[in-house]
Amino acid sequence: MSAPLYNREILRLAASLVPDDRLENPDGVAQARSPLCGSRIYAEILVAPSGALSALAIRASACALGQTSAAILRANALGQTVETITDIRAGIASALAGEGEMPAIWPDLQLLALARDHKARHAAIFLPFDAVLAAFADAVKS
Repeated sequence: MSAPLYNREILRLAASLVPDDRLENPDGVAQARSPLCGSRIYAEILVAPSGALSALAIRASACALGQTSAAILRANALGQTVETITDIRAGIASALAGEGEMPAIWPDLQLLALARDHKARHAAIFLPFDAVLAAFADAVKS
C-alpha cells in the first residue's frame, strides 16, 4: 500500500483514548498482551440482560495501531454482542491476510487496512478485540 502507516487519522484516534478509563462495577474484566511487542490492552465491560455490551472501558499501553484499534472498538461496540465482536475480529483478520476487505460495519476499520503489509503490527490490532472477548468470557463465569 502506498499510504503511510501512521497517518493523521490513525494518530488522532490513538490519542482519543481516555488514559484511566474504568467502570465502577464491571461484569467482566480482562487484559490481552502481545508477547511480540509487549503491548497491553485492559478491558472492563457491562453486559445487558440481552447479552449486548452496555458499557466499555479500555485502557491501552500499546503502539499507535493498537490504540487506534482500541479507540475504534470503544467508539462502536456498545449494543454489540460477543458474536458480533467475534465476527468483526475475524473480518479484520481476513482483511489483514489479504482475503477480503475490512468489515464495513464500522467505517474507521478501513484505517487499519494500511497495516496489511506489516504483519508484525497485526497482533496489536487484535489486542483490543481479544481483551473485550476475554472480558465477555469473564462476565459469563462471574
